[in-house]
Amino acid sequence: MPDRREFMRNVAGAAAGVFVGGNGLAGAGQAPAGGRRRVTLGGRRITVVDMHAHHFIPDVIDIVRGTPLEAEFKSQAATKDRYPGPHWLQYMDREGIDITALNMNPWWYAADRDLARRICDFQNEKTAEWVKRNPDRFVGMATCALQHPDLAAEQLEYGVKKLGFRGAPIGGSVEGMELSDRKFDPFWAKVQELDVVLFTHPQAAPGTTQNPRFQGKGGLGNTIGNPLETTTLLSHLIFEGTLDRFPGLKICAAHAGGYLASYSGRSDAACGRGGSVGEECRALKRKPSEYFRTQLYVDSMVFRENGLRHLVNEVGIDHIVYGTDYPFDWPVGIDFILKASFLSDGDKEKILGGNLIKLLKIRT
Repeated sequence: MPDRREFMRNVAGAAAGVFVGGNGLAGAGQAPAGGRRRVTLGGRRITVVDMHAHHFIPDVIDIVRGTPLEAEFKSQAATKDRYPGPHWLQYMDREGIDITALNMNPWWYAADRDLARRICDFQNEKTAEWVKRNPDRFVGMATCALQHPDLAAEQLEYGVKKLGFRGAPIGGSVEGMELSDRKFDPFWAKVQELDVVLFTHPQAAPGTTQNPRFQGKGGLGNTIGNPLETTTLLSHLIFEGTLDRFPGLKICAAHAGGYLASYSGRSDAACGRGGSVGEECRALKRKPSEYFRTQLYVDSMVFRENGLRHLVNEVGIDHIVYGTDYPFDWPVGIDFILKASFLSDGDKEKILGGNLIKLLKIRT
């Protein structure tokens, strides 16, 4: 494996910026002869950016083989569509996605410090190589060993400053520990200092996705548990004061922010009822719902137009970004946004790419 200095020389220049050309126009529902769908609104080409896609680096097996994480690796590695390869570009071309942010769902939070360092450093180098090969189609997001916050801060800084990454994916908790714990403040401080965005996605966690009541039919650990994990994370970050201590944090939450984004009125109401919750709320700088207008962003995975309309009303058009959950099969293609009758062309452009162009600092 190359050392960091050698690797930085090879990839830093190529990974530092993304440029998307506007040449070639086609109707929003068409694919040109080459097979790439190019989306237009009002006759003008727009850039479509996907925040919610999962990649995986299978070569990391050489690091985790024989360790306690080998079984988890094998579970993650079973979804081979996440591996780097031409199928990603073929999918993006077919769907009309110009740029994908490479967010790996954390699976290494149980690793000790040395193993976690080696896993994340290797994954970041391989991700940067992938971006270098396709600099106009992907942006990298740094994998970080969040269970060791100072190490995670170091990995994030290296990823952003040396590899050109635009932020990092994080889980909804770390081995049962809430991310609002002051233990994680060094990581939050580094995120704020670097002025990058985090993408939070749920992973297996006790009490939410692994709640014993979710056993049985319906895949409830996913359909209910995943949004619940995100709801719990965001609620803790609000009520424990993490977002107030770090007002520069920008966090984008998967699955439309779980349940909190569309039901934050209940949190606001609880703050106004007095009692212990009312007392706790007095320390907050704003109402719980207002953090969705400032520091919190959500993706567009709500599946129905009425759900999207409600989400826009709750968080505002500037805080919704496009997400697909690729390679997992959910009905959330760009036509879901393009056909939303209540959205203006300007609103559609913001959701499909405009908001992420700003958050991820993409040059167009």
